[in-house]
Amino acid sequence: MAYISNMVENLKNTKDEFPAIIVNDGSITTIEEATAWISENLSALETELSFTGALLFRGFPVVGAETYDSFFAAFNYPNFTYKESLSNAVRINYTEYVFTANEAPKEVQIYLHNEMAQTPLYPGRISLFCEEAADHGGETVICRSDEMYDQLVQYDAETTNKLEEKGIKYTTIMPNEDRPESGQGRSWRSTLTVANIQEAEEKLKELGYTWKWLEDGSLKAQTAALPAIRTLENNRKVFFNQIIAAYQGWDGVKDDPSVALCFGDDTHFSKQYLDKVVSISESLSYDIDWKNGDVALVDNNLAMHGRRPYSGNTKRKVLVVLGTAMSKS
Repeated sequence: MAYISNMVENLKNTKDEFPAIIVNDGSITTIEEATAWISENLSALETELSFTGALLFRGFPVVGAETYDSFFAAFNYPNFTYKESLSNAVRINYTEYVFTANEAPKEVQIYLHNEMAQTPLYPGRISLFCEEAADHGGETVICRSDEMYDQLVQYDAETTNKLEEKGIKYTTIMPNEDRPESGQGRSWRSTLTVANIQEAEEKLKELGYTWKWLEDGSLKAQTAALPAIRTLENNRKVFFNQIIAAYQGWDGVKDDPSVALCFGDDTHFSKQYLDKVVSISESLSYDIDWKNGDVALVDNNLAMHGRRPYSGNTKRKVLVVLGTAMSKS
């Protein structure tokens, strides 16, 4: 699984080990030195990321939102703000680009997903920074999406090929007001960046969604068919979606997957297939056991991520930056 590299000297450029943990050898002591080092070694770092799908930087002088913002900016990705995203999680911004990871309560597990794969617009890169690790638990789980695809197509080629051909539709309920206690608690006004129902319906029409207003003022919306398996450069196929997060964590979906998930042709998933998706992901997952100051950089096309529950008196504080907005249209 993971391997450790002393700076960039021992990077292996292999798909077989994941993630690459890059450890500061002590030569970098300031954020200015860190950003200069990233700029000087950007090609090597990007090459490694294209193989492994995730890099973990350990021991670098990143101590808060501002230094984290500078660290990530050195990679020169186009900015992608929380405000312009269609994320359904409640977040808190610290800078224009740095915000909290999902604010769901610590006892809630956030299951594996490709960031915003349930929306037409998603980030090509996601970074996470641990400012304060939890006393117990709270690991960020990562899983390679290409290996997921490879094992699924071996298990059930017919269903997996149908998923690639037909795509997937997601049905979500956006509350009338933000609900930070929920992993999907972002209100429809905030999610769609609108002020009223008329503006919301115009935005939904632009996105190709169908929708229904519920009695409590919340919004039930279904996406158009979105890709669930994508082909990257060099014909590398990836399982790219939010199936695991929806099946494991969205209200009522475990009992009846059809309330939130269906193929792009409106036919239903079998629970047997979804259970196999979950079991394969568990066998392929790696837990990032956070240390204060760690920064992870994830290729959102190549790796899913999630969060383990945590406990203890220390409030876990993990911040996020997104980069490189990509569209499925």
